Amino acid sequence: MASNPDPAKRGKYAALLGPELWDYIDKVDSWYPPQIVAAPIAEQRAVYNRMCVAFHRGHPEGVRSSDGLVATATHAIPVRRYRMANRIAAAIVVYYHGGGFVLGDLDSHDDICAEICAGTGFEVVSADYRLAPEHLHPASFDDALAVFEWVAATSAPPIVLCGESAGGNLAAAVAHATRHHPRHAIGQMLIYPGLGGDETGRSYVEHPEAPLLSVSDIEFYRRIRSAPGQSPDDPTFSPLRDRDFSGLPPTVIITAECDPLSSDGEAYRDRILAAGGRAWWREEPRLAHSFLRARSTVPRAAQAFARIISHIASLGAGYEALISP
Repeated sequence: MASNPDPAKRGKYAALLGPELWDYIDKVDSWYPPQIVAAPIAEQRAVYNRMCVAFHRGHPEGVRSSDGLVATATHAIPVRRYRMANRIAAAIVVYYHGGGFVLGDLDSHDDICAEICAGTGFEVVSADYRLAPEHLHPASFDDALAVFEWVAATSAPPIVLCGESAGGNLAAAVAHATRHHPRHAIGQMLIYPGLGGDETGRSYVEHPEAPLLSVSDIEFYRRIRSAPGQSPDDPTFSPLRDRDFSGLPPTVIITAECDPLSSDGEAYRDRILAAGGRAWWREEPRLAHSFLRARSTVPRAAQAFARIISHIASLGAGYEALISP
C-alpha cells in the first residue's frame, strides 16, 4: 500500500468512495505517505509499523495469544497463535499477512487475527515469513509452506488458509502446492489477493491509479521480490499462472471495487469453477485496497470484514454450501 492519486485525479473517486473512506485514506497517507516508497526499506518498515500501531484495535475479550518458532533446516520462522480461552477450536486458520512481500510482521495484523479468532472460535496461526528484498522468491513461499506443514503435522483440527493482499498470494500458492497433501486445507479465504493476473484485465484498466494501491505499486512489489530470471509463470510466484486448478479446496475471494487487483479474484474464481471446483468471488462496492484497517470507522468495511469472518467460519465447519456471493 503506497500511493494515493494526486488531487487532480481524486475527483474520480471522491463521490464513489465517500467521506468516511477518504478520512481513512487521508489518515493512512498521514502515517505512510506516498513518497515513502523512495526511502530505504528499513525506513519504510519503521513508518509502516508505526502506522499499524496507530490503527491497532486491541484483542477482543477472551482471545489469548502466544509466540513461537517453526524450525526449518536453515532458519526459524516466528509464528503467533491465537486461541479462545476455555474453548476447543474446531478448525485452525493459517494466516499470511499483507504488505507487498516487503512490509509487515506478526504485529502488523495482530488485531485482525485476534478478531478472526474471536469471530469464528477457531485457532489462528499467523506466519512471519521472510521479506524482500533481503529474501527473494521463493523465500516467502517456502516459509508459508513450512508453516502450513508444521500446523498439519502438529495439530488435529482441519485447516483453513487465509491471506490478505500479498498474503492472499501466499495462501493460494500453498493451496496449489498442498492440494494432494494428506492434511490439505479444507478451504481458503483470499482477501484482495495479488495473484499475478493479466494486467489488461478490467480492474487494472479501470483503476490503474486507485487510492492506496496503483498498478505502479504492484509492479514495484513484483519486481522487488523477483529473483534473477524469475519466471512469471511459476505458480508459487503467480498462482493464476498455474496450468491446473483442479483439486483446490472450496475458495472464497473478497476484493474491492476500486482496486486494480480485483480482476485477479474474479479470474481465480473462474479458473477453479472451470476445473470443477467450488469458488465464490465478491467485489465489495465502494471500497479500496487495505479496507480491513478501515473497519472501525467505515461501515461498509466493517460489514465486509463481518462477511469475511462468516465465510471463514463456514469453510472451517465444512458448510461451504451456506456461502453466498
